[in-house]
Amino acid sequence: MKQSGGRAPAVSPIAADMAAPAPVAVTAPADEIYREVEFDMPQVIEPQIPANSVYLTEFGAVGDGLVINTDAFRKAIDAVAARGGGTVVIPRGIWLTGPIILKSNIRMHAMEGAVVLFSPDKSLYPLIETSFEGYNTVRCISPIYGNGLENIAFTGEGVWDGSGHAWRHVKREKVPPPMWKDMVSSGGVVSEDGKTWYPSESYMAAVEQSEMNVPVLMEGGVEAYEGMRDFLRPVMVSLVNCRKILIDGPVFQNSPAWCLHPLMCEDLTVRNITVRNPWYSQNGDGIDIESCRNTLLYNSSFDVGDDAICIKSGKNEDGRERGMPTENLVIRNCTVYHGHGGVTIGSEMSGGVNNVSVAGCTFMGTDVGIRFKSNRGRGGVVENIWFNDILMTDIPSQAISFNLYYGGLSVSEMLAEGRNVETTEGDIPPVTEETPQFRNISMKNITCRGAQQAIYLQGLPELNLENIRMENIDMSAENGMACIDAKGVIIKDMRLVTENKPLLFFLNSSDVDITGFRIPEKAEGLFEVRGDKSADITVETITSDGCVSTTRVR
Repeated sequence: MKQSGGRAPAVSPIAADMAAPAPVAVTAPADEIYREVEFDMPQVIEPQIPANSVYLTEFGAVGDGLVINTDAFRKAIDAVAARGGGTVVIPRGIWLTGPIILKSNIRMHAMEGAVVLFSPDKSLYPLIETSFEGYNTVRCISPIYGNGLENIAFTGEGVWDGSGHAWRHVKREKVPPPMWKDMVSSGGVVSEDGKTWYPSESYMAAVEQSEMNVPVLMEGGVEAYEGMRDFLRPVMVSLVNCRKILIDGPVFQNSPAWCLHPLMCEDLTVRNITVRNPWYSQNGDGIDIESCRNTLLYNSSFDVGDDAICIKSGKNEDGRERGMPTENLVIRNCTVYHGHGGVTIGSEMSGGVNNVSVAGCTFMGTDVGIRFKSNRGRGGVVENIWFNDILMTDIPSQAISFNLYYGGLSVSEMLAEGRNVETTEGDIPPVTEETPQFRNISMKNITCRGAQQAIYLQGLPELNLENIRMENIDMSAENGMACIDAKGVIIKDMRLVTENKPLLFFLNSSDVDITGFRIPEKAEGLFEVRGDKSADITVETITSDGCVSTTRVR
């Protein structure tokens, strides 16, 4: 492949026949984004980008999808940065490139018809110290990378493509037979059990030396990881410790791992974007908002291979030492198609999550709709979370899911193994800093048409889910609600239309108050209560003919 470049010209005015994008200024989003937020949400400050603009083509870039334009991107960014900041305009074309390193006060504006295609040549992406899946670790540098910056923007209707197919391993069960056959014949290596294809022998070997997707720490610095470079696939967009960020309009797709990963950022606005990853993509998350403060996400759509909108704050000891929660986050009017979770909190939430408001979202065919996940060892507190006006259709597993025994599988995979009720038998471990806490979570005006299970609340016996409130819940599903190791559950006005009984299952749960539970007719076997710790459970039912009945377990 050819490398573009050449002598960088002085920053010049935009040609008269090519309209420059308008400057990005400090502006307040539409008032309705802040309307009815349940907590005191600070006004998110958008970036101020100077009016200087250059076109990528002024720096020798060639948009034919063959020439490597890494130098052209670098020179364009340097040129506007030297003037105090500005916009790099990417016109229509296929712009093949290596990693793009951002600077402060820069906007990347990809015009309609522009495709920024990141090279699959992994040698172009040096290894760096970073964070992935909540751990401090080493990865290849992200295709789009910025650290410690201020005033950054991505605008326009262009496409940013991470060439993720060159990086990811693939599970046989996730792809059709013809695709699996083509993948195996293209090279790489298949695991001994025939279930997984890896891009290389070194990738497969590295999996055996790793905890989930993160390699064990090795002495010798970054260089010690060179032998497993193929395995160290990066997130596509990595913004670390940045302030005043705007992402407005583009399509992001085909990421090596997660698609967008703002980490320890403040004043982040994401709107009007489309995120696409193949359904089979391992760790193909849409956006992972980790340890961020003051964030707006709205009017966006996701169709991905893992969790779509995910909220995190670090994992286990690394996350607790960082001690930075994700807080003050507002999500509005987003649509999720395929994904392991529509909006997910966890499982890496060791730094805590608080003050999150989600409203006006639609999940269609998403594995789980509203998803909370964690396990022992995480620690951290998740609290003050609100969901309102959520619509769901064709959910393969659970519409609402709390799982504090999360072990890395999607809920569909867990259900396929027959795992749906878990609790600790025998000695219960003590509560320590490693025990995750989920409390003070509210959901109202939730509608689901079609799910394997309507509601699944799974806490820990040593530290129950606490103060979970629901109101105006209307769901049709194969199975109803399971409530395990939870206390202080209050539900008002709920209808569950299910194929199976019981509608309500309780195990070692207490202080449960359900009122206005609408059922088609008075019948036996609607409720099941088990466990020595189950107590103070009250269920008020209302039949279609208006008959009110109350059942109490003391």
